[in-house]
Amino acid sequence: MREWNSWVAVGDSFTEGLSDTAADGTYVGWADRLAIVLAERNPGFRYANLALRGKMLREIIAEQVAAAIEVGPDLVSMCAGGNDLIVPGSDVDALAEEFEQAVIDLRAAGCEVLVFTGPDPRKQPVVRRIRAKVAIYNGHLHAIADQHGAMMVDLWAMKTLVDPRAWSDDRLHFSPEGHRRIALRTAEVLGVPVGEDWREPWPEVAPTPWLRLRQADLAWTKTHLLPWVRRQLRGESTGDGLVPKRPELSPFSNSANGNSRAAHI
Repeated sequence: MREWNSWVAVGDSFTEGLSDTAADGTYVGWADRLAIVLAERNPGFRYANLALRGKMLREIIAEQVAAAIEVGPDLVSMCAGGNDLIVPGSDVDALAEEFEQAVIDLRAAGCEVLVFTGPDPRKQPVVRRIRAKVAIYNGHLHAIADQHGAMMVDLWAMKTLVDPRAWSDDRLHFSPEGHRRIALRTAEVLGVPVGEDWREPWPEVAPTPWLRLRQADLAWTKTHLLPWVRRQLRGESTGDGLVPKRPELSPFSNSANGNSRAAHI
C-alpha cells in the first residue's frame, strides 16, 4: 500500500465540495473528507484544493494544473469538463484531447494522476439531456487513464449515486452523503483502508406522491434552473471573484481546516 505524502486536487464545484456544508458554512466535499483520512495516517501529509465552482476545462488546465505541476505533489486528482459539456455545441472529442494533454503534462512532471468519470445523470432534470455526451466523454477518459497510467474513479459505475438522495436540492451537486460515498470509493482506488463501504444500500423510503414531485420540480426550476440559465446568457460564473479554499500545498489536519468530525468518512 502506497503512502501518500502530498496531494493537489484540481477541478470545479465537484472537487470544491458543493453542496457539502460544514457547521461554519464552508464547503467540505469528498476531497476534504479523504484528506482527513490521509492526514490521520500520515502526520506529514500536505494537501491543496485549487478547485473552484463554475470553472471550464481550459481554465482548470491553465490555472490549476499549471500550479500543481509547479509544486510537484505525489498525487494530482483531476475532474474537469463537466461545465463544458453542459454548454450547447461543445465538442466532446476536442475536450478529451485537452484533458489528455493535461494528464500527459502531469505524468511528465512525476505526479501520479487520479481522474474521475462523470456520473450517470439519467434521473437529473435538464442534465440528463446531455447523458450521451457524458458517456462519450467518459469513454475518452477511460482510454486516457489506460494509456497514460492514471488511476480512475468511475462515478458512472457507482449505482448508489443514481439515487436522488445522493444529490443536493439543486440537482447539480452531490449531497453530503453523496460526497461521503465518493470519498470512500476514492480511498478504495488509492488503496487507503476505510471502515465503511460506499456500496451500502440506501434505506427504503415510501414513494413520493406525483403532486409533491411536480411541486418540487416547479420549485427547482424557479430557484435553481432559471438563475443558471441567466448566468449562462450573461457569460457569468458562480466562481467569479472567488479564490480556492486551500491554495497552498501545506500540512492538513481536521481541526486546522475548521471541519467537524462529522465530515469524516
